[in-house]
Order: sequence, then C-alpha cells, then structure tokens
Amino acid sequence: MAQKILVVDDNKLNRELARQVLIYHGYEILEAENGQEGVRLAKEARPDLILMDIQMPVLDGLEATRILRGDPETRHIKVLALTSYAMKGDREKAMAAGMDDYITKPIDIHALPVIVKKYILKDHPA
Repeated sequence: MAQKILVVDDNKLNRELARQVLIYHGYEILEAENGQEGVRLAKEARPDLILMDIQMPVLDGLEATRILRGDPETRHIKVLALTSYAMKGDREKAMAAGMDDYITKPIDIHALPVIVKKYILKDHPA
C-alpha cells in the first residue's frame, strides 16, 4: 500500500508539481489549498507525511502545524515546511511551530523525493 502524503499549498502549480513528482515515486497524494483544509484532511485521512506551505490564506502553515501538534491523533505525523520563505529566522520559526524539516521553493524535483523518503522511512522502516 502506498504511503499517503498531504500537500498543503495555496498555489495550485506548486501542488501540481509536488503531486506529479511524488506520484512518480509511488506515493498517494492528497491536496489542500489552505491550512484549515489541511488540518481537516490530516485528521480524516491520517497521511504518513505532510508538506506544508507557510504563507496561506484562511490559516497559515505555522498555525496549522501547531494545531496538528496539539492533537493526540495527529501529533505524530511528520510535517515538512515547503516554502518560499528563506529569510534569516524563517527556518527557526517553522521548527518552533513543530515542523520536522524545512524545504525551500522552488521545488527541487530531484531532492524532494529523497527528503520525503527519509521521513517516510523513519516511520515505516523496511
């Protein structure tokens, strides 16, 4: 059974690129266009991993991650920031919100599957 990855990003093109890259590598992809929808989907579908944009309408990725971390049913899900925020201190803010790693955009189609696999394997050793 394929591992499920939830991609939360308000930019449709970013979701599409991540989806295409990760489907190619055998993952099942779920998508949300804001943090509120991402939290709801995470609670319903229990993905193995979440790729979370930081700046989004309705609910940003930092607050969405805090909500997920505060819920016993979702706190174990790995959350990786996938963001164009690359200023000094942004990584620290993401990690302080409870994210497990920080990946900057534009999406590197070669590096993304490697990073995802690393976190999937931590929870699902071969």
